[in-house]
Amino acid sequence: MSEPKDIVAGVEDRLGEAIAELDEQDMHRVYWNQNEFVLFPRFIPPALVEPCLTEIEEVEPDINRNYVPGHKQGGSVSSYVIREKAPAILALYRSPALRMFLSRLVDAPLMLCPEDDPHACALYYYTKPGDHIGFHYDTSYYKGARYTVLIGLIEQSEHCRLVARVHKGKTLTEISETRIPMEPGTMVVFNGDKLWHAVTPLGAHERRVILTLQYVTDQRMGPLKKLFSNMKDAFAYFGPAALMHRPKSMQTSINDRAMIRADMMTDHPTLQFLVGAWSASLNRDS
Repeated sequence: MSEPKDIVAGVEDRLGEAIAELDEQDMHRVYWNQNEFVLFPRFIPPALVEPCLTEIEEVEPDINRNYVPGHKQGGSVSSYVIREKAPAILALYRSPALRMFLSRLVDAPLMLCPEDDPHACALYYYTKPGDHIGFHYDTSYYKGARYTVLIGLIEQSEHCRLVARVHKGKTLTEISETRIPMEPGTMVVFNGDKLWHAVTPLGAHERRVILTLQYVTDQRMGPLKKLFSNMKDAFAYFGPAALMHRPKSMQTSINDRAMIRADMMTDHPTLQFLVGAWSASLNRDS
């Protein structure tokens, strides 16, 4: 789905106004002082959050519930669904104004992820007690860096919080753990390879929905990493159907997959674990 021109124009105007109100030099300083992490409370204007709230209800039937024992539990909607059914969210992700602002923030020319990346623009639903994700990096499988933007849409929880361990990798005295309520419009930006982060478990009768946007400095990805990334997305996030939903021109050929599948299973114990976790997920959520 292409975004209607009036939606695109509205997104650009509202984001331009929000960006103009920031002290970009100060935000740039904070981002780099915190090892490429920064928080923007209530940054996305309510006028842009409102249509997103409508769309997250419309795509709810497309949620894929996932469960990886000891690591994560929750629901996800991929960028493929968003492209078809959520024009306001898609316009936000593709906004030139937002991407130029982020490029200035991180000191790198950012690009959209390729069309076949289900994480490019996705929704994470925390709707059942215990929904969470353990500590992890948003590892880049691309040849360049990968930057994550998280935007709060629904925060109806006292327990479920983004936990960010800033300065991970430096001396212990420099690590600061921050627990962030992702109120509607609140935005965090970070280098996926540098921020050690998690989401604490959801409580009973609570609900939380987060929009994630991914940007890269290089859209290329090697075939082995591409296959591993696809398998991770299928088993831990969007379900096997997501692989079938990819743009046909971007799909790895059957012959190519057959040649490297055995090597991937041997070289990546994590992939073996995810395959087993997928079976557990089916049993748990059925």
